Amino acid sequence: MIFLPFLTVLTCAVAVEPVTLIASTVIVKSSLVFSWLSMIVAQVPSWLSLLRTDAASTFLQMSEPLAELASLASRLSSVATFAAAPAKPPALELLVGVSEQPPSASARHTPAAMKAREDTPESLRDKELATLAGEIEGCRRCARLVAWREQVARERRAAYAGETYWARPLPGFGDPAARIAVLGLAPAAHGGNRTGRVFTGDRSGDFLFAALWRAGLASQPTSRARADGLRLHDAWVCAAVRCAPPANRPTPQERDNCLPFSTRELGLLPGLRVIVCLGAFAWDAALRLLALAGRPIAPPRPRFGHAAEAAPLLGCFHPSQQNTFTGRLTEPMIDAVFTRARELAQTAPPAIGAA
Repeated sequence: MIFLPFLTVLTCAVAVEPVTLIASTVIVKSSLVFSWLSMIVAQVPSWLSLLRTDAASTFLQMSEPLAELASLASRLSSVATFAAAPAKPPALELLVGVSEQPPSASARHTPAAMKAREDTPESLRDKELATLAGEIEGCRRCARLVAWREQVARERRAAYAGETYWARPLPGFGDPAARIAVLGLAPAAHGGNRTGRVFTGDRSGDFLFAALWRAGLASQPTSRARADGLRLHDAWVCAAVRCAPPANRPTPQERDNCLPFSTRELGLLPGLRVIVCLGAFAWDAALRLLALAGRPIAPPRPRFGHAAEAAPLLGCFHPSQQNTFTGRLTEPMIDAVFTRARELAQTAPPAIGAA
């Protein structure tokens, strides 16, 4: 009887032991699972961060080609729009706007007038001038000139620090019905290369356009910017070399690279009678382009000089500051040249194109 309580306790202990072991095992296992879950949950933010980083990196890697595709689509759209747009008198409109066309041209800019003139020789000529202007602006043939014009655009003068430079080749501009062409040397680095219009925004242009205005060939005596309202009447202005050269000294090869542009451009002016050559370089280029156009001047080769004549060429000292500040070229001297040019325009035969 004494052993009965002891046996009872012993029996209960033996019975409870498996239950305790099971319970403790479950608790331990549960603790491990909870610990693993806690570790997983703790890692979720870092995993999400990695996913965001990878996604951002992928997006950044894709953004550049996507931007290139968007840019290409935009350029293709612009080209398609240009090709589909009605042709308009190119030089003045392309470079200075419709409102600055000669009155004879702007009067024809109604939709009905544009439609009516689609098949006229004048319309076809204007389309060819516009196409040529696009070719000139996109030219990169002369590596030295390309590098220089773009360097000047990056290293702007302090006076023009806030401006965006044109930094491309320059087509001619003026009246498509011009009888007088003015052929210069090349655009100025901070003049035409900046403004996008030859002889515009520099001292040489100030002197030249003042003379054209006094001769009745320009609507105003100044040429500051492409949108300054300047209109030319019976005159076309261009340069022998279409890019700004270092030190204003193009090479003979650079001149020859531009000759086909000048030949085609002046050949699309059917009323052209006289070419005023500003300086010996332009005179020599004009002789070469006439030969290229099949209109060579018979020997002996005429020499350049101020007021020299060798039909259809008329010489004039270049209106550079070196000439105008020293008095080598004065206003009366250049005025006499343009007075003579107007006289020759009345009677001379066509210079290059058909009348």
